[in-house]
Amino acid sequence: MSPGQGIKRIPFILSFLLFASVVQSQTLLKMPLYIKGKEIWVEVAKTPEEQIRGLMGRRHLDKDGGMLFVFEKEDYHAFWMKDTPIGLSIAFVDREGRIIGIRDMEPLTLETHVPPQPILYALEMRKGWFSANGIRVGDFIRFSK
Repeated sequence: MSPGQGIKRIPFILSFLLFASVVQSQTLLKMPLYIKGKEIWVEVAKTPEEQIRGLMGRRHLDKDGGMLFVFEKEDYHAFWMKDTPIGLSIAFVDREGRIIGIRDMEPLTLETHVPPQPILYALEMRKGWFSANGIRVGDFIRFSK
């Protein structure tokens, strides 16, 4: 191996170690979102496995914490609360970041919650969070300030 080859391999090795530690800890990426000037921090569920698990089993969510579901394609992605012991509210969000529907979801139920039109994102927060913060259908979720 020439000296230059070793240096080129360092970023790959560091990337692999970082990826392995994230997979091993099974923590989800957290990121800020902005709605009507309010900053919230959410976990991101982007793989089918993360989306299936969602917030199941959680007994607590931070005051301004939640989970953002990011889908590969727009569709009528449905949600339920099986094995989720805390009440949640969900905002169905289109590809432009516009909230097209908000529903409250009761804990530990099999009731299916379907968006009114195809969505690319869904945002789950503590039950009542959207109404308590004056957030309504037609408002936009931003990924940066």
